[in-house]
Amino acid sequence: MSSDVLDPGLAGAGQARIDWAQRSMPVLAALTGTVAGQLPFRGLTVAACLHVTAETAGLVRLLTAGGGRVALAASNPLSTQDDIAAALAADPQVSVYARYGADGAAYDDHLHRALDDGPDLVIDDGGDLMNTLHADRPDLLPRVRGGCEATPTGVARLRRMAAAGSLAFPVVAAHASATRRIIDHTYGTAQSVMDGIMRAT
Repeated sequence: MSSDVLDPGLAGAGQARIDWAQRSMPVLAALTGTVAGQLPFRGLTVAACLHVTAETAGLVRLLTAGGGRVALAASNPLSTQDDIAAALAADPQVSVYARYGADGAAYDDHLHRALDDGPDLVIDDGGDLMNTLHADRPDLLPRVRGGCEATPTGVARLRRMAAAGSLAFPVVAAHASATRRIIDHTYGTAQSVMDGIMRAT
């Protein structure tokens, strides 16, 4: 699968960071083992627009372990970790369109390229990928079985589309999940605070 990353030579460093992060995510590791045995994503293509970080890499690895192919675009070029993008792009089941600091034109191009293989499932963070799919690539909509949106802002955009009758497939609002709120607000916020302190000092 094709990719657009800053430097494929960063893959080794990125893989080391992914391995370190996955040791801190035992639930995701357990789920990855489960889907590897069941292959629920076999034959499916997942288009995703997410922060390209070591944590996201765990989700991508879960999807590929379950038999899926993943096309990943960055939801925020300023959060993209180029070594992680390179490590993911080294996987033949994954294409990555992400470079730190990519400009608006590159961002739009990456969204379109993530859709080029014709997704069966869509995972979004902010709604840009689903909006691009509906506005610019309507020919791909009949193939899409469903999607997932991570942010309240993206969910608001999708609810407006649903109210207008233009949302073409069902979407799960991840932020509305009680489990997500409990885990993210308890552990994710604390992790973010510590990360912010470490970066600032």
